Amino acid sequence: MADQALEQKSRTRLTAFSHGAGCACKLGPGELSQVLSHLPGVVDPRVLVDAATRDDAAVFRLSDDRALVATVDFFTPIVDDATQWGAIAAANALSDVYAMGGTPLFALNLVGWPREKLPFELLGDVLKGASEVAGRAGCAVVGGHSIDSLEPLFGMVVIGEVHPDRMFTNAGAHAGDVLVLTKPLGTGILTTALKRDALIEAGLGDAVRSMTALNDGAAKAALRVGVSAATDVTGFGLLRHLGNMLAASNLAAQVAFESLPVLPHALSLAARGIVPGGTQRNLEAAKDLDWADDLLPHERVLCVDAQTSGGLLLAVPQENETALLDALREEGTPAVAAIGRLVAGPAGQIRITRRL
Repeated sequence: MADQALEQKSRTRLTAFSHGAGCACKLGPGELSQVLSHLPGVVDPRVLVDAATRDDAAVFRLSDDRALVATVDFFTPIVDDATQWGAIAAANALSDVYAMGGTPLFALNLVGWPREKLPFELLGDVLKGASEVAGRAGCAVVGGHSIDSLEPLFGMVVIGEVHPDRMFTNAGAHAGDVLVLTKPLGTGILTTALKRDALIEAGLGDAVRSMTALNDGAAKAALRVGVSAATDVTGFGLLRHLGNMLAASNLAAQVAFESLPVLPHALSLAARGIVPGGTQRNLEAAKDLDWADDLLPHERVLCVDAQTSGGLLLAVPQENETALLDALREEGTPAVAAIGRLVAGPAGQIRITRRL
């Protein structure tokens, strides 16, 4: 019986049980606004950051020098290796704490499992992968909750800590700041290609290494050098997360496509029409942006690809740019790329050119 379970575990394609778009996609902008409109306004002065600014996590002040950072994230399988899925989901959830400049303290697992379809040994592998990544972050996994579900789901609630005067938000950017990205783009396209049998799992190596890499080094470098604003790039894609920063900071931006770090195979797969549903929604939402005429359709797709466990997008004063890039290299972040700049202009306006 044990041998039979192991055999089933070895041949299970987890992505076949996922009815999503192959990435950790979020609600569209209109859908999200509709949902958030039902939330009452927060009036508690201890709440420093809430959902109103579309930031990465909530922040609650405990004292003059201590605040809690709270976030939650979960999604269906984007890879077939259960341990890797758990590791990616944990890194993805932890990322929101790093995007606020915080330090993770503890986490709770969130599990949905089709108990009649998938062996519990696979769930054990998911939890093992998540625990390994949480351990690297110094974050204790102290419990969680599980339900029986039609498709597998996994993620985490993460609680962290930040100094109220040193936290990052998406609202502090200034005209003239340089935009810096710390992980390559393309995870949504690559994981969707796996689901559609357009890519073997071995071709996901670079993407998995990027998605399981913590954003702790990027946050340390940003804190050490000093940045104006920060966010992480996940299901909204690069341009929509940048758009949230611009709306909160009342600025416009210029982005250079050729400066974007991109995972191997992502461009060629996008050119073949391998585009996740979440990326399609992001592209539709970005149709009114100022796109240069020489950008090809699949190049535009990369700019809005729905990411899972993406990098930090940092706005840094121009005089600190070199110091930040050097600090990121010292921390060994998956990418170190100055991709554009912030400018005065209509809030949220983005000009995407081939190069600046």
